[in-house]
Amino acid sequence: MKRAYRYRFYPTAEQAEQLARTFGCVRYVYNRALAERHRAWFQE
Repeated sequence: MKRAYRYRFYPTAEQAEQLARTFGCVRYVYNRALAERHRAWFQE
Protein backbone atom coordinates (compact mmCIF):
# COMPACT_ATOMS: atom_id res chain seq x y z
CA MET A 1 0.00 0.00 0.00
CA LYS A 2 1.41 3.38 -0.96
CA ARG A 3 0.99 6.46 1.18
CA ALA A 4 1.77 10.08 0.65
CA TYR A 5 2.24 12.80 3.18
CA ARG A 6 1.93 16.51 2.61
CA TYR A 7 3.67 19.10 4.67
CA ARG A 8 3.25 22.85 4.59
CA PHE A 9 6.04 25.21 5.41
CA TYR A 10 5.47 28.79 6.49
CA PRO A 11 8.88 30.44 6.46
CA THR A 12 9.61 33.68 8.22
CA ALA A 13 10.67 36.61 6.06
CA GLU A 14 14.33 35.87 6.80
CA GLN A 15 13.94 32.19 5.95
CA ALA A 16 12.09 33.03 2.73
CA GLU A 17 14.91 35.34 1.67
CA GLN A 18 17.53 32.66 2.41
CA LEU A 19 15.51 30.05 0.51
CA ALA A 20 15.17 32.36 -2.49
CA ARG A 21 18.94 32.90 -2.53
CA THR A 22 19.63 29.19 -2.20
CA PHE A 23 17.20 28.19 -4.94
CA GLY A 24 18.64 30.90 -7.18
CA CYS A 25 22.11 29.39 -6.77
CA VAL A 26 20.79 25.88 -7.35
CA ARG A 27 18.98 26.99 -10.49
CA TYR A 28 22.17 28.65 -11.80
CA VAL A 29 24.29 25.53 -11.22
CA TYR A 30 21.66 23.25 -12.77
CA ASN A 31 21.36 25.43 -15.88
CA ARG A 32 25.15 25.59 -16.29
CA ALA A 33 25.42 21.80 -16.02
CA LEU A 34 22.57 21.36 -18.49
CA ALA A 35 24.23 23.73 -20.97
CA GLU A 36 27.53 21.84 -20.65
CA ARG A 37 25.78 18.53 -21.20
CA HIS A 38 24.01 19.95 -24.24
CA ARG A 39 27.28 21.31 -25.63
CA ALA A 40 29.09 18.01 -25.07
CA TRP A 41 26.31 16.05 -26.76
CA PHE A 42 26.53 18.08 -29.98
CA GLN A 43 30.32 18.40 -30.08
CA GLU A 44 31.26 14.83 -29.24
